[in-house]
Amino acid sequence: MNALLKRHLFSFLSFLLVFSLCFPAAGFAKGWDDPTKPGWGNGEKAKHGWIVSKMKHMTLEEKIGQLFIIHMYGQTPTDPAYEDTNLNNNRGAKNFKEAIERYHIGGVIYFNWTDNIGNPADVEQVNALSNGLQDVAMDQRMPIPLFISTDQEGGIVQRLTSPGTVFPGNMALGATRSPELAADSAGIIGNELGSLGINMNFAPVADVNVNPENPVIGVRSFGEDADLVSDLTVSQIEAYQDEKMIPSAKHFPGHGDTDVDSHYGLPIINHDLETLYNVDLKPFQAAIDAGVEAIMTAHIVVPALDDSGLPATLSKPILTDLLRDEMGFEGLIVTDSLGMSGANVVDPERVPVEAFKAGNDILLNPPDVEQAYNAMLEAVETGEISEERVDESVYRILKAKMEKGLFGEPNTDPEAVDNIGTEENLAKADEIADQSITLVKNEDDLLPLQDDRDVLITGPSAAKPGYLSEQLQAKGFNVSDYATDTSPTPDQIDGAAAEAENADIVVTATYTANTNDAQQQLVEAIQDTGKPVVVTAIRNPYDLMAFPEVEGYVTTYGDRDVSVEALARVLSGEVNPEGRLPVTIPDLYEYGHYLGYE
Repeated sequence: MNALLKRHLFSFLSFLLVFSLCFPAAGFAKGWDDPTKPGWGNGEKAKHGWIVSKMKHMTLEEKIGQLFIIHMYGQTPTDPAYEDTNLNNNRGAKNFKEAIERYHIGGVIYFNWTDNIGNPADVEQVNALSNGLQDVAMDQRMPIPLFISTDQEGGIVQRLTSPGTVFPGNMALGATRSPELAADSAGIIGNELGSLGINMNFAPVADVNVNPENPVIGVRSFGEDADLVSDLTVSQIEAYQDEKMIPSAKHFPGHGDTDVDSHYGLPIINHDLETLYNVDLKPFQAAIDAGVEAIMTAHIVVPALDDSGLPATLSKPILTDLLRDEMGFEGLIVTDSLGMSGANVVDPERVPVEAFKAGNDILLNPPDVEQAYNAMLEAVETGEISEERVDESVYRILKAKMEKGLFGEPNTDPEAVDNIGTEENLAKADEIADQSITLVKNEDDLLPLQDDRDVLITGPSAAKPGYLSEQLQAKGFNVSDYATDTSPTPDQIDGAAAEAENADIVVTATYTANTNDAQQQLVEAIQDTGKPVVVTAIRNPYDLMAFPEVEGYVTTYGDRDVSVEALARVLSGEVNPEGRLPVTIPDLYEYGHYLGYE
């Protein structure tokens, strides 16, 4: 055998040896095995090799598609009822199936308003939708399972409501001071979402809310103390991971001190570096240290971190230099929705490109799918973005899907929906709500209510005075109710005051009244009747700032029925209030203040 032939044979045998070690039982298109199965071994080298080999067989178009998580309208993969809606709303396809085939998308996000999840939900329909979408994805030339995602924070932001378990929300958890209850809620949320085939949740919120006028975070935050927020964030991350859910801490580098909603404007956070590191960034560092798989960006300007005027979502100094290099985050960086105003500070077709160049791996919810996809494809084809940079993000995406076992079994057992809204789960939500209600002020021991007194419950319908009235009536109290608009009209204010004249005590339910002049006028009109007034703040706890003279004040941190029911138990004396303020009510009550009946 001549020397040249020997060298060729040696090279070929060496290749076979390396290949057999790294890629046992491998295939390169349909029929790919699950790399987490025993045949692959548990070595990181083998898993790395599997991902790299998979990527070598992906086209550029397939790689670009993996970067996108998009929304579509419809209740099935090919729902004919929503074809025109999808096309008219720039979804780039008439249904989910066509979008997967055309753009090779990496994932989808479910909303109520897109009719993916109803309110109440048809849990069998959602489970079937998820399984159908995974079937479509795994039937492609390059079968890659989908991220199926949603926003299920608990409280005011949750897509699965009835018949699922509805929780009071994050600030209510902050009022309990309990990492165990935070973990319990996340574990149940993760389990119920998983039963629907959802594998990624854009939660928990790691923002530290220090601004009473914050219109977008508020009670979505655990509170104003960075250590409390860090502890509860980590508790929830670990609980989600136990349920094989991919959590996403948000909104980096911290959306807690703004009076502008980034859905409609561009907030500016003017914290100095010391405050940023000691407050805003602290929960995110804790999340990274706990091994969180994903972090969502914020559409906020932070001059101390980047003086360019760009929002964090488009900022390389914030996402690459700070989050990736300095803070050591190796997981997925996910944009907040690219359709929000805070992200649209450059031309629309440039938003996804600039977000990716800044360091994002996943481009969430572009307002025009075809435009965003083509813009990214063109940026790579022209050399503005290197294919190596695309490979970095695709590697992270495939790795996350692999580690959650999605390549081996992307589908969910239809019978898993029996786990949703169980008596045990609902009881846990009640327990959290009971422990969260905070009695802040109680002059003359107005509370608990006495059952021999006539009680009027009034306030905007958003604060659910009617539902609170029903709850108290069922407990034997003589209660009437009078609902107004969210911003009560003068006639409604006069009507409520007239009703108050016939009551012994007035419970006024408010809804973010500290920023609503008309609600403040309602409370003042009730006070002018001379009747004792108890204000129950049904959302933000800061309402007392607007009317500090009221005799009683209770705050729930949320408007879900579970919180209103717990409020009724506290007002009636059935439950002793235990919640502690997770925020300061400026110039009135400090962080941690609470009262009880005992």
